Order: sequence, then C-alpha cells, then structure tokens
Amino acid sequence: MTPRFQDRVAVVTGSAQGIGRRVAERLLAEGARVVAVDRSELVHELRDAAGPGERLLTLTADLERHADCRRVMAEAVQRLGRIDILVNNVGGTIWAKPFEHYQEDEIEAEVRRSLFPTLWCCHAALPPMLEQGRGAIVNVSSIATRGVNRVPYGAAKGGVNALTACLALETAERGVRVNATAPGGTEAPPRRIPRNTALPSEQEKAWYQQIVDQTVCSSLMKRYGTIDEQVGAILFLASDEASYITGVTLPVGGGDLG
Repeated sequence: MTPRFQDRVAVVTGSAQGIGRRVAERLLAEGARVVAVDRSELVHELRDAAGPGERLLTLTADLERHADCRRVMAEAVQRLGRIDILVNNVGGTIWAKPFEHYQEDEIEAEVRRSLFPTLWCCHAALPPMLEQGRGAIVNVSSIATRGVNRVPYGAAKGGVNALTACLALETAERGVRVNATAPGGTEAPPRRIPRNTALPSEQEKAWYQQIVDQTVCSSLMKRYGTIDEQVGAILFLASDEASYITGVTLPVGGGDLG
C-alpha cells in the first residue's frame, strides 16, 4: 500500500510533546513532509524521528500571535512548496476550578491559548490551500465543551467547533475540507513544560480530581484514551479516506459526546 500521506506537506502545531508530537511522527512514518511548530525548543527533537532527507522542518513560534502564524505558513510554502494538511493542536487547560474563582486575566489567557492559535493558523493557511484548490484542516477541540471546572477552556473549544463548521461551509466547494476531533481524557506522559508552573493547592487538586471523575464517568468505556487513539482519528480526517467528510467535530472520548 502507498502511505496515505506520501509527499503531502503537513503543518502540525503544538508538536513538541503529547498528541501533536505523535501526529508529526505518524505523518512522517506515512510519507508526509512535515512542518512541526511549537513555542518550545523541544520541537527540534523531532529531527531524530525524521530520518535522512528534507522531510521535516521544525519551527518555534508563538501561535497566539497572528504575525507568527503568518510567518510559519509563509515559511512552509517557501521551503516545501505548499500546504496540504494543517493540524491545529495548540491549546489546553491552564487552570482548573469553578468559574467564579477565575480572574479576568485568567479567562482571557484561557481563550487566547485554546482558540486564537487555531483561528489564526486557519486564517494564515487558507490562502495557499485555496490557491492550490485542495487542503485538509483538522482542528483539535475537546469534549470539555460539556464539563466541569473548565468553563473558559470549554468556551474556547466551543469556538473551535463553530470555526470548524463555519469555515467548512465557506470552503467546501473550493476544495478545502475542515474537520475537528474532540478528545476526551487522554493518558499521556507528564508534560515536560507544564501549562501552569504554580504548584497546585489542595483545593486545586480536589477541583482537578472532579474533572477526572466526571471525564471517566461520562465515558461509556469508563477509561481515559491513549495518545494513539486520539492520533488515529486526527489522521483519518486529514487523509483522503475522509474525502467526503467536512464540517464535522468527531468526539473521541469513549462514547462521551461532549
């Protein structure tokens, strides 16, 4: 079989660790040329997985800034000729607590982290995709759009879902598909660069445990998923196997529909 992504150019954001890193590794294994982007220098470690040749470009950028998103997409086109696939994986809960305990700046930070990188990257990658008449965008959302102790994060991911549906409607007849996955709880190694460097209080630990308990309870399978279970859904939507699918947010939460 020909690898699903042979010679496709894929931009993967948030690819220094976790789901994003595994997406980049799997794309490389299936023949893609990959632009791996993260704000952390850890992203450059992916070069060890790329093998010989010019199949991987690693870039550091702050994708909460529109200018950095434009720079990344421009460099991808300049260096690799086009953008066939965009996987928007930047985001994640910074704080976990009931909504009344959030401060104004924390709410803004959650939305900046989990909505704007996806919004900006779609905006920056769309022109070259439309010009070539082909493209697949996969946004990583979350089932936390219906969950406890993460209201600002859930609101941001709700925005990702709306972005996915609206952009798909605008671009379907011009060759660009736009879909999303909504991961549920996912087992992953400890983050090497935590989203929140402050040590949690006992109360904050209890609030986070409420998230874990609710996530497991809401899953029909009563467990967290694996990174590869999340990545499989992302790669399916990015591939030609999903050529007649657009505007969909696919829950990947063991039966939890979010």
